[in-house]
Amino acid sequence: MSTEVMTEERAGRSLLAEGLRQAAPIIMGYVPVGAAFGVLASKTGLSLLSTVLMSVFVYAGSAQLIAVAMFAAGLSPLAIVITTLVVNLRHVLMTAALSQYVRSWPKWQLALFAYEVTDESFALHSARYGRGDRGKGVSFLINSIAHVSWVLASFVGYLSGSAIPDVKPLGLDFALPAMFIALLAMQVRDGLHVFVAGFTGLVSIALMQSGADRWSVIIATIIGATVGAGVESWMKQRS
Repeated sequence: MSTEVMTEERAGRSLLAEGLRQAAPIIMGYVPVGAAFGVLASKTGLSLLSTVLMSVFVYAGSAQLIAVAMFAAGLSPLAIVITTLVVNLRHVLMTAALSQYVRSWPKWQLALFAYEVTDESFALHSARYGRGDRGKGVSFLINSIAHVSWVLASFVGYLSGSAIPDVKPLGLDFALPAMFIALLAMQVRDGLHVFVAGFTGLVSIALMQSGADRWSVIIATIIGATVGAGVESWMKQRS
């Protein structure tokens, strides 16, 4: 084996190890929640193929869980599509926020990257890009590893569905919030970030209580980002 080939293999292993290391927090959150989705899908009558394909092509935890619940309730496919579309509109904001770091990439790479951006990978990439870690290979590897872990977790969850009568006692509904808190902590760098995160969370809760359930996250994000940008601009003018 030539030295060049050996060097390429070592570089490939190093890249894979780095991708796994950075994606580890996402995987730890995806495994229990993806499994819970698989269990719920099996109990609502979805086939194994439909469940796995939903994890491959939809790839959005909250939207998939909502879709399964609506499917179980016997709602129309149109209602399910519109509801999940509204829930996932926040992805437009997330990818727009990351666009400043990846605007030089070819369009097909941007499309592939955006397809696999989730709440969790967005938080991770935002932290990475903010500190100057903008490797394209690692970015795609993180997305791919996270996606595969979600698909496998939903597959295993579906197969385990018959052995789990009720997922509520397992406390799996706390897995995603716990993961979001950990990812948020990675991005907080100063008091302004803490203020914006807390303020946006309170706005989201207030909107949910007022009845804006499906739109609460999107509206709260826009309000929080606007307030944060205004406060940051005001602080710069005073300094």
